Amino acid sequence: MDFDRARFLAELDAQPWASRTHAYGSAEDVPDCLRALAGDDDAVAEEALSELYGSILHQGSVYEASAKAVPFLARIAAAGIRAPDVLLLIGGIAEGGAEPGARAPEESDEVACRRAVVAQLPLLLASVVDEDRAVRQSAAWAVGAAGRAAADSAVPVLRDRFAVESDPLVRAELLSAMARLDPEGTAAAATEAVGPDSPPEVRMAAVLACVDIGLPWTRAHQAAALALLPLDRLVADRFGLARNEALHHITLTLLTRDTEADREAVFALLDGALRSDDPEARAEAVWAATAACELSRSAPARLAPALMAVAVDGGAGAGEVPGSLSAVAKLGPYGAPAADALAVRAADEGDAGDRALEALVAVDPVRAALLLARDPEGRPRALGAACGGPVGSSPVVPYDPELLVAVRRLLATADPDGRTLLRLAALLTAWGPDAAAALPDLLAALPAYPRLLPKVLVAVCPPEHRTEVADALRKRASAGPVDDRFEAARALHHLTGDHGLLLPLLAERLAQAGGGTGNGAVEAVREVAAAAAAVGPAAASLLPALRAALQAPGTDRNIPQMDADTAVAAALHRITGDAAEAAPVLAGILSDSEPLWRRWTVIRATRAAAALGPVAAARPLVPVLTALLTDPEQVPSAVLALHAIAPGEPDIQQAAGLLLDAAEAGVAPAEAVDALVALGADALSDEHRARLTALGERDRRVVSSGLDGTIAAADERLRARIRAAVSRG
Repeated sequence: MDFDRARFLAELDAQPWASRTHAYGSAEDVPDCLRALAGDDDAVAEEALSELYGSILHQGSVYEASAKAVPFLARIAAAGIRAPDVLLLIGGIAEGGAEPGARAPEESDEVACRRAVVAQLPLLLASVVDEDRAVRQSAAWAVGAAGRAAADSAVPVLRDRFAVESDPLVRAELLSAMARLDPEGTAAAATEAVGPDSPPEVRMAAVLACVDIGLPWTRAHQAAALALLPLDRLVADRFGLARNEALHHITLTLLTRDTEADREAVFALLDGALRSDDPEARAEAVWAATAACELSRSAPARLAPALMAVAVDGGAGAGEVPGSLSAVAKLGPYGAPAADALAVRAADEGDAGDRALEALVAVDPVRAALLLARDPEGRPRALGAACGGPVGSSPVVPYDPELLVAVRRLLATADPDGRTLLRLAALLTAWGPDAAAALPDLLAALPAYPRLLPKVLVAVCPPEHRTEVADALRKRASAGPVDDRFEAARALHHLTGDHGLLLPLLAERLAQAGGGTGNGAVEAVREVAAAAAAVGPAAASLLPALRAALQAPGTDRNIPQMDADTAVAAALHRITGDAAEAAPVLAGILSDSEPLWRRWTVIRATRAAAALGPVAAARPLVPVLTALLTDPEQVPSAVLALHAIAPGEPDIQQAAGLLLDAAEAGVAPAEAVDALVALGADALSDEHRARLTALGERDRRVVSSGLDGTIAAADERLRARIRAAVSRG
């Protein structure tokens, strides 16, 4: 295509770019980027391309300016100017776009982008037959991303080119594009290309296409996948990022079908890959098997033998398979047979022994505690897991006297780092009074860590040491910075009920906050309100200051401010015993929310609302709580709040149905089940009980998200709660 540069630049400059938007606001910089991209300076063009990826295709998101840039990008590519790179940008904009529908309204930027790319199909399809293989491959991917509106025009061209194309990577991209645009019409070609006569890249693309089309997984697919291992090398030069980890993609797609045949196919495939002689294939399989265990309840038992073999024996000679020890840790009780081997490897020096011991914490915490006691300083990963892992989500090792001795030794060091101290505090808190022997060490460290250790002292303090600990807390609460004194005074109140030192500190902290809107001031209000609520009516002197700390009506509050207002409302109710002040505050928070970002803020407000009880002053909360029943994430807390304030609204059977809907959708499933239990056995009809039973016994995990390594364990805990709830009925 001839490129009329003068006309291109004139039309580019004629567009009102400054009035259009991209990721960073005004798109006034877009014409300069497009001008540079079409220019002769390669370095300047490369920088311009990077800027366009950051502005009009920011982390996969598209904008108004993205659609307007597509015609100019298409003309640059059609002129053969940096065509492969420009075609990939066009394809990315198409992939970030969307078809009109529920997810993307007709007038949305996403739909406009997809339409803009479809409008340039003649230029894109011309590139599918370009002499340059890199151009052909990029064009094929971009056309495939254009969506169903491109199918009628594009599929015949793609099919004709596939019939004569000789380059394996281009053939793979063409086949994938055909499968995206015309799944049914491409099924036969994909099935044929699975066979051994196809080049490996095409064969791999065919397997993925068959999976994505939804064809049954056959022996031919299984044979191809196993013969092609490791798979990642065959998709490394492809452009579809969703499938650049092929074995992982196959695993998730087949398991999501949720049939016994597909599950068995996945497990057999992964078992074979885990036992491969190729270490790269085993590494791919470990990653995919880990994902399988987080998606399928039957996966850990089925895959445990092969995973343990990789973790325990995979390091011999060829080096340890990455991720294998972490994968065994995620097996939970199914990894128990590996405990002996893990214990042996845990004796190794350095990171290797630390990771083995970290896995042993999950598999056999009793034995892990004994081994960790020998050298906690040299086993930071294992110590982190033993102390609760990320946010206390992993199992904590049970109390062990030898490990307690080691913990005391760490506490006595001159200056343990903050992370270690937090871990030790979590472990001792979990052990409770069993860790009372550490009291002298905690008391000695209290002056250095006045904000962290008061709560730990209360947790581990047995009755016979209450006076000693109380005296130490009282001393800390009487001198020093107000925030340090506050923590000690709050712990003292929790331990003894003595609020004599706490109340003046609460008043002082409120005065320091002084109505400020910064995060520090707002957090201080929230903490003071929570402490005042714990004191109850004896904190009446704080009422004027608490009322003054509320945000003014009509204020555009952020999340910390809403949380602070919720805490103040709860404190007003606990101190006065009257819901009249708290209810309007909570109603304002519950009706002024963006659920996507404020989920936990709303949950905290609904819990505070539930505490008001069935009093007339709380009745105005019923409409705003009822409105939350349309949001599955808010259903559990909203149902409990409604039943506390207005029993029977909604009726108990309707409430159970809503909770089951939320649990079945995997939205706040643990909270939904807990709410069902709270409603009582009468809430479950025979139909409800059958649904709850199915939820507990199905193969697909109900818990589907969470921190790394926590999903399977959280789902197993939920499954146990479901079974207990069903059995009680």
